[in-house]
Amino acid sequence: MSEGCAAVFLDRDGTINVEKEYLHRAEEFEFVPGAPEAIRLLKEAGFLVVVVTNQSGVARGYYDEAAVHRLHRFVDNELARAGASIDAYYLCPHHPRHGIGPYLTECACRKPLPGMLLAAAQDLGIDLARSWIVGDKAADVEAGIAAGCRPLLVRTGYGTSEAGQVPSDVTVCDDLLAAARVILARTQG
Repeated sequence: MSEGCAAVFLDRDGTINVEKEYLHRAEEFEFVPGAPEAIRLLKEAGFLVVVVTNQSGVARGYYDEAAVHRLHRFVDNELARAGASIDAYYLCPHHPRHGIGPYLTECACRKPLPGMLLAAAQDLGIDLARSWIVGDKAADVEAGIAAGCRPLLVRTGYGTSEAGQVPSDVTVCDDLLAAARVILARTQG
């Protein structure tokens, strides 16, 4: 069996973009400084870049999945201007307590569960043992560990307050660009 490709899974809100609750409008989107460069560096190094994002705003009825997809198309256009791109987006629109209709469910995709990472690995031929996850919450770190990835926590978004909730051996970086540099340093050479 051939070896799968390596990926860097990225949380979206608080990691790629400035944390804004229930973000779904392009006019409210704002990159964390250095995030487009980080994504470009990871792509240039040969990683697949896959966004894995919990979107409980869909579950709560604040906006629909189409709004999330529109925002992701906007992000793609903005990243293209920086010479960067994202290979795939996976979103969890569910919530076990605050969802409405079919979105009120216990699912396997909502982080800290690894469902989105496992689905991406299956769909894209990703070798999880050679892959990383970067996020601003303990749930991101837990999802990565459960999937067999190496986790990094960033201090942007909720990261500063969440840093004490992750295992002591998890590297904490200032932001996504610093995390990308750690990944590159640990995988090249």
